Amino acid sequence: MRTAPAGEKADEQATEPAPRRPLWRLVTWRDVLAIVSFLAVALFVTAPLWLNLDHELRDDPQDQAFFEWMLAHGARVLTDGVYPFFSDRMNYPDGVNMMANTSVLAVSLPLTPVTLVFGPHVAFNVFLTGALALTGTSWYLVLSRRLVTSRLAAWVGALFCTFAPSMVSHAAGHPNIVSQFLVPLIIWRTLELRVPGRAVRNGLLLAGLLIWQAFINLEILFMTAVGLGLFCAVLGLVRRKRHRGEVLAFLRGLSVAAAVTLAALAYPLSVQFFGPQSYQGLSVYVRSFGADLGSFTAYSTHSVAGNTDVPLKLAQNPSEQNAFFGWGLVILFFGLILWLRRSAAVLTLGVLAILFGAMSLGPRIYLNGKDTGVPGIWSFLHHLPVLNSAVPTRWAMAIAPVVGILLALGCQRAADLVRTQPHTRGPIRVAMITAVAMALVPLVPVQLDTVRMDPVPQFVTSGEWRQFVDDEHTVVTLPLPDSSYPDPLRWSAYTGQDMRIAGAYALLPTQNPQDPADRTAAFQPPWRPTSGLISSVRQGNPTPEVTDARREMTLADLRYWKAAVVVLTPQTRDIEMLRTMSDLLGFRPTWTDGVWMWDVRHLVDDPDAVLTAEAKS
Repeated sequence: MRTAPAGEKADEQATEPAPRRPLWRLVTWRDVLAIVSFLAVALFVTAPLWLNLDHELRDDPQDQAFFEWMLAHGARVLTDGVYPFFSDRMNYPDGVNMMANTSVLAVSLPLTPVTLVFGPHVAFNVFLTGALALTGTSWYLVLSRRLVTSRLAAWVGALFCTFAPSMVSHAAGHPNIVSQFLVPLIIWRTLELRVPGRAVRNGLLLAGLLIWQAFINLEILFMTAVGLGLFCAVLGLVRRKRHRGEVLAFLRGLSVAAAVTLAALAYPLSVQFFGPQSYQGLSVYVRSFGADLGSFTAYSTHSVAGNTDVPLKLAQNPSEQNAFFGWGLVILFFGLILWLRRSAAVLTLGVLAILFGAMSLGPRIYLNGKDTGVPGIWSFLHHLPVLNSAVPTRWAMAIAPVVGILLALGCQRAADLVRTQPHTRGPIRVAMITAVAMALVPLVPVQLDTVRMDPVPQFVTSGEWRQFVDDEHTVVTLPLPDSSYPDPLRWSAYTGQDMRIAGAYALLPTQNPQDPADRTAAFQPPWRPTSGLISSVRQGNPTPEVTDARREMTLADLRYWKAAVVVLTPQTRDIEMLRTMSDLLGFRPTWTDGVWMWDVRHLVDDPDAVLTAEAKS
């Protein structure tokens, strides 16, 4: 970055890269200290998981179990050579489309040694903590090497990009979303496409990053692409006269990147959108998730200034607190835009942040929990292909990197003024430190909340299940796994997915007999009589009369799932579920290694077996 008096060449300062230094070279003690700080904060945020290995995330235990299962899948891909893009280890016999379910193969494959040695539960902790630490390191290196010269400015920007309220809230269950360590690298390599004479090299480097990110989280990749596309389009128009060769060089490099990326991802994406168990967009319910307009000036439950009541009234769930910047940062954001307004890049970033904020409001705009009746711009977009698979409230999460970059640019401008105008040193330092502190201190993250998880039963850990279940049969749990009972996913992950389970907590196509054309995503398999009955009993509803018709439907379900055993662990309303299943099957279970178990192989494998009152007698 060129140093100039305040107000001179402001646009050039914000758009021209810093002197070219490789990201990994010229590492100083300040760089080491910054990188260590990111790891320290990541460990602080995730410390409850490390200090209590028998705990799980309180706000989103179902997604933690899901990603532990995905980590076991990645290990199985390497050790057993199984097909990576589809699995029948869950939701048998229909299976799960792994590309349509954020299989995080780009993380689960490298973490295979950790998963095999320490188990998927510890591997999840490594995944989450490493995602935060690496994201901070990546932002710092890109900011300090390519955008600003002040290490402190880069550190402040990277710290916010990594530990913004939206990032910490998603850390409570979505490690794939907080794994944004490739985002700053993608931004850097995209801007480098404008360098003439390096179209092939720059295009290949960008393509490699895009392919890598596609196997971590496509939603983050899509948001990054939208933001970068708009930014580059605007800056290309602004700079076209003073930098005539940039547009052509950029388009050449982009063509190489696009061709290589599409060629590499053509097959995986075809599996995702057209393969077995693919779906067409999220449900209308999820597509209506919008950020409350009041949440932008509120504080998250994951920030020191937050409380336990107000934020949860402004978000769909604790993990989706995607705005919550607070008044201090909102004021600082517009102050920085005003201060750096001579820069086209800064103005473009400001417009992008406002656009992302408007998109995050969803189809209808809410203010402090009340429907204003005003439609949002998302109401015109959420029906479009690709966009119908995005959760609108998460567009607010895309504001955090924009704010982080503006913070770095603002701190750099203050440092330049201090250097070039020594007589203003005191007031500028006081003003900048005060403004940044008032904006960021209330957003300091707190540790993630955890609760003791139900242990994996000895029936699974001892390998007792292998005496009953082979590769042609499944374990049917009561209730079947769903968003409220994800424990069986962890059991399967503990066995390295050798144990196949019926049911699932995953994104699966809706199969509505009343609307066969509906292929939107649901978070559990289609309803079946037995799973629906047991779920109803677990929810506290009265147990209906067990008739021969219900018994026949239960037998049909068990055969559909190829059940070997039905198991029930001690839990809420376990006695009611035990009685119901015993009445359906006509015999009592046996207590085996911490579970009640019904051995149903003689019913499932014998095509002549029946379940009726007469057969029982």
